[in-house]
Amino acid sequence: MMNSVVAVRGLRVVRGGRAVLDGLDLEVGAGVTGLLGPSGCGKSTLLRALVGVQRTAAGTVEVLGHPAGSRPLRHRVGYVTQAASVYDDLTVAENLRFFARVLDAGPDAVERAVAAVGLGAHRDAVVGRLSGGQRSRASLAVALLRSPDLLVLDEPTVGLDPVLRRDLWSLFHRLAGGGAAVLVSSHVMDEAERCDRLLLMREGRIIADDSPAGVKRRVGAADVEGAFLALVEGGAA
Repeated sequence: MMNSVVAVRGLRVVRGGRAVLDGLDLEVGAGVTGLLGPSGCGKSTLLRALVGVQRTAAGTVEVLGHPAGSRPLRHRVGYVTQAASVYDDLTVAENLRFFARVLDAGPDAVERAVAAVGLGAHRDAVVGRLSGGQRSRASLAVALLRSPDLLVLDEPTVGLDPVLRRDLWSLFHRLAGGGAAVLVSSHVMDEAERCDRLLLMREGRIIADDSPAGVKRRVGAADVEGAFLALVEGGAA
């Protein structure tokens, strides 16, 4: 792939004596890339490797031309975990002001991030009193403070209602339109159609890498879930 943002070569990760990822090769470029697969297939492990917080047994992971997790990437990569990563006893605005100082973000970064995730009406609310979806959006706002070149999102829409899910996917595409590479993991197959590119994952392997239309066309399926099942049942690599 030309202009790759992420390049993974021969990645091996062992956890609990088991190879979760074994010899994985992968490239990610601009746009919104969906990493889809069932729970436990290795999605979160792969994302942790991309941001440099996962111990690896072999292989290389480069992001924007640097080893994953290295100092030059600290302000260029945004990462949102499945669990909210904000302080429950602070307000949304207080959390963002704190992280803005840590990240040396500009003076307008807090209000820009609050507006981007639609939390303007809750900027002065204590995070611990917010709904799960609002807390997740507060975590996303933190990741957006430095306008990252790569945004890594681990199941960011879990538990959200359809309207919020739609709004977040619109935000992901706006960020991609502004030049960021957005990598979104999900186990919900109906979100696949919202992606520019799909990586279908099963048992630590990428079993398909194409656009949603290309994945469906490959096996003659009507939807991505059907394509995934056909690939699994057919033993396709």
